[in-house]
Amino acid sequence: MNFLIGFFIAAVVGLTGIGGGSFTVPALMLVVGLTAGEAVGTAFLFAGAMRLIAAPFYLLAKQIHSRYLYLLLLGAVPGLLVGTWGLRLLNRDAGNPLVTVILGIFLAASSSITFVRRVQNRGFARKNHYWLPWLALPIGVESGFSSAGAGALGTVLLLNYSEMTPSQVVGTDLLFGLVLAVIGGAFHWTFGSINSPVLIELLVGGVPGVIAGCLLARRVPANKLRTAVAMVAIFAGLQLLWTGTRALAARHTAKAVRVTMQVDTGNARR
Repeated sequence: MNFLIGFFIAAVVGLTGIGGGSFTVPALMLVVGLTAGEAVGTAFLFAGAMRLIAAPFYLLAKQIHSRYLYLLLLGAVPGLLVGTWGLRLLNRDAGNPLVTVILGIFLAASSSITFVRRVQNRGFARKNHYWLPWLALPIGVESGFSSAGAGALGTVLLLNYSEMTPSQVVGTDLLFGLVLAVIGGAFHWTFGSINSPVLIELLVGGVPGVIAGCLLARRVPANKLRTAVAMVAIFAGLQLLWTGTRALAARHTAKAVRVTMQVDTGNARR
């Protein structure tokens, strides 16, 4: 199962540049059964490795814009550190359902951005591109907390705040996600929130998947594929939200029962 998950997600990353964290985290939590911290950390390293393989295809095609990449990273990297710290703080209690709920909200919200109407106005982009670092800051926060967002949200920013062509946007955003994945993965590695056996199985399936995706990128209609990817990611996010909410309710009920039992025991002793 992990081989298939790795192949499918990697193929989507190679084709569209998005879907790494949005797919991997829900799959690792809902299918594999990892905790939120392990799922995010493992997803970071997996997404980084897949983007590392895909990046040369876009570099050789000269579809990377270094200035806009720098502007994105200028705001996103500090946000990434904040998001990573926030996840570690909330996830000290392994399996904390509150983290699952927040992850579900983040994943569903970021994936929904795909359906926002995008209008690329080159005049507007030239005058307002210096807003990119500030707008990239919350993307970094979300990426640090959930390993998702760099793909869909980064694409929206670049389409509306740069004069790049769509192919340049995909390449630049892919490299943007790669840098965030490397930094975030390094932090999670030091925290020990990486499941190495699962990561290896994902990589075994992912390497041929991302190569196949990059080779097919020019033959498959990327817009339709992005829409399908976003719909599945939204569903996965909502599923995490539902699972986390049920777990929170169950925890609250169990706590109420314990309090009632303690009160009854105290009254009995009196």
